Amino acid sequence: MGIGRYDPVVAAGQQEGCFARQSSIPPIPEFLRQSSVRCLFFDQGQIHLDIRRGSDQYLNMVKNERATDKGEQTRRHIFECALELFREKGFDLTTMQEVALRAEVVKSAAYYYYPSKEAIIQAYYETVQDEQDRICSEVFAQNKNLKARLAAVLHSKFDLVQNDRKLLGVVFRYTGEPEHPLSCLGPGTAGVRHRSTKVFRDAIAGEKLPRDLQQLLPIALWALQMGLLVMFLYDSSEHQQRTRRLTDGALDLTVKLLGLTKLAVLKPIRIKILALLREADLVPASPTETQ
Repeated sequence: MGIGRYDPVVAAGQQEGCFARQSSIPPIPEFLRQSSVRCLFFDQGQIHLDIRRGSDQYLNMVKNERATDKGEQTRRHIFECALELFREKGFDLTTMQEVALRAEVVKSAAYYYYPSKEAIIQAYYETVQDEQDRICSEVFAQNKNLKARLAAVLHSKFDLVQNDRKLLGVVFRYTGEPEHPLSCLGPGTAGVRHRSTKVFRDAIAGEKLPRDLQQLLPIALWALQMGLLVMFLYDSSEHQQRTRRLTDGALDLTVKLLGLTKLAVLKPIRIKILALLREADLVPASPTETQ
């Protein structure tokens, strides 16, 4: 990643994951032509993304901009070396001692930046979320089609973790342990969870929806994404195409059903569901409730 040796005082001793159709590719829409997010398939609001990242082997690696702070360089280097080991040996079989050896730093330096392997995985998911935020903000700025915007959210997440499905499985492993720092519903992942939900909130921002549905829909879409990620994890088809086709079908149904859920007759049901989600702390209370 272009990071050289470190100060001897610190040192103790460094495929694009994208989905591409193999058949003929239609012309790229103008709204994505100048973007770093390239569209490989676009049809009636469906969008599949090819995220160009130069010579990066993995889409979800830490960005390559030169860090001006030496401590930040060291932190990034340890992070990248840890991911290399996780990919080679798996999360469970990798030790912090091995991470330190790979990064050529003393073990205490590795623990200084990352107190545990779980902290490295948390940083990995933050990095993935940072990149998804960037990708989606570009798409949202150029495309007002709801289905295309939602597809960009879901498919970009698939693209970013394409080569790291084993790492993706770590977070689902601890679903039943709410106090574990990597539990997908626990306090340790709350920050990433809220950011992931916000991407969906931004995706529907331009839609004319009842206020209660504006609050309910992002969490419902996030839940859909989590379910699809579980299938993505186990999908052995090429490029996980089964999951991607299911995603497109689910989005098609979602957009069509959205017209029905707007109906005033369903407002009491929406309000009841929203109250249950707030009680479960999955949806923040409305401003009027916190005053």
